[in-house]
Amino acid sequence: MMQVATDVLAVLSRAQMNGNALKIDEQLDRNMYQRTNKVLEAAGGKWNRKAQAHLFDDDAFTRIDQIILTGQVEVPKDEFNFFPTPPAVVGRLMEIAGIRPGMMVLEPEAGRGDIAFACVDAGAVVDCYELMQANFDFLVSSGRFNSVHHMDFLAVEPMPIYDRITMNPPFLKQADIKHVQHALRFLKPDGLLTSVMSAGVSFRDNKLTQDFRDLIRARGGDIEALPEGAFKASGTMVNTLIATIPGGA
Repeated sequence: MMQVATDVLAVLSRAQMNGNALKIDEQLDRNMYQRTNKVLEAAGGKWNRKAQAHLFDDDAFTRIDQIILTGQVEVPKDEFNFFPTPPAVVGRLMEIAGIRPGMMVLEPEAGRGDIAFACVDAGAVVDCYELMQANFDFLVSSGRFNSVHHMDFLAVEPMPIYDRITMNPPFLKQADIKHVQHALRFLKPDGLLTSVMSAGVSFRDNKLTQDFRDLIRARGGDIEALPEGAFKASGTMVNTLIATIPGGA
């Protein structure tokens, strides 16, 4: 398992990817190029002089995104399926969220309810969305939520009615940013969103990520790194953080 330095991950996040081809347009010094090339080769990218690109056997964007999410080259093929939120991470989310009895809370990708049940236990009125059929059935059968919707959260029309939003969205292809951006539209102006996110939020250089960091700063939010291996018990070594974002005017 090869660990990948953050500066190399940043170079990879800026690379141009089209199909199975990856191109690095920026000028790198010799040391940085060698370190980046070593990672690309370990990941299965072969330099092709004619294409002036590293070519992969499959989609380059997906392969590189896996590396950026984990900080490692070798990633199990099922790395980005559903992973429950471990108790320690749920506990930290709850500490930050400060949920009080009677609050309206949204959990947009509720999974098996690890976060949502904690919100109910804190006295909140909780609405859930969940796309996976088995998880949806499990949430409904508990009878503990105000509502449970079986649909893609990104397709839901926003209504800013929630005091708190607590979430652990999917990460691959920066879906976490897209889900959080959409979720913010459901938040009351004086509300607070707390979300587990990929650590890539803190170092990726593309416009989507830069704009998202600007949004967090503009609203007086915060990014807190979670310990390495925070999701190990759930079967993944993906590097994570918690983003906290207040509601907007």
